[in-house]
Amino acid sequence: MGQKVAGTCFFKVDGDQLVITGGVECPLSDTKRETITRGYFKEEDLIPYVVVDAVKTPNFPRAKLANGISMTITAELADGSVYVLSGAYLVDETKVTGDDAKVSLKFEGIQGDWQ
Repeated sequence: MGQKVAGTCFFKVDGDQLVITGGVECPLSDTKRETITRGYFKEEDLIPYVVVDAVKTPNFPRAKLANGISMTITAELADGSVYVLSGAYLVDETKVTGDDAKVSLKFEGIQGDWQ
């Protein structure tokens, strides 16, 4: 029996659903490990984040995204899992492409939780 693991995703910013192209990236862990020498490693905290490719529709919440400093981001993946990023804000340069209206968004925040 087959099981759905990828496909249509849903993405919300403070409850407002954005139209996305399907590319959603969320971290699976809140730590990063690096081997120092065989059998010994260090561990660092990762900044919680979400990356998504959205479409600039006529009602795209540009001002909300640009000015938001404590947003709640909800990414529902096709397999039914949900990642919630709280205390979120946009990072990096945000721009729209004129030929396909794609907006690449990267959010970082205070807390990221899988539900």
